[in-house]
Amino acid sequence: MTDTAAAAALTRTPASAEEIAALLDVIRFNADGLVAVIAQQHDTGEVLMMAWMNRDAVAETLTTGRVCYFSRSRGKLWRKGETSGQVQTLLDLLVDCDGDTLLAVVDQQGVACHTGRRTCFFNALRDGRVAAVTEPVIPPEELYGQ
Repeated sequence: MTDTAAAAALTRTPASAEEIAALLDVIRFNADGLVAVIAQQHDTGEVLMMAWMNRDAVAETLTTGRVCYFSRSRGKLWRKGETSGQVQTLLDLLVDCDGDTLLAVVDQQGVACHTGRRTCFFNALRDGRVAAVTEPVIPPEELYGQ
């Protein structure tokens, strides 16, 4: 089975309104109505990115199976890949022990980072300075048509 076929086999079915309500009840949203979300690639365990969700983003993600975040800079829902085509398909959504962080287990199509890298976590301390440890896979201007 291909990785894509395996991911498709794992893709969750849409959650019911009752299931969504039950999950929302255990999430501790911050004062801004947001919860931190870590996106992790299902087959490699690679941490792809960190973003935020509000109640609507959680509900939409569980309903559609396509990961939706809340963009603090834009002040609105952000469907991952809506402008870049780099979509995240939800396989599972886990809540941590305190209820204040989510782990989205996803199948990431293409790159996760707006810089064109597979992951947003690419800066590290090297030789006494912070340096990029990976190169872009795709130029950002190709992702966003600039």
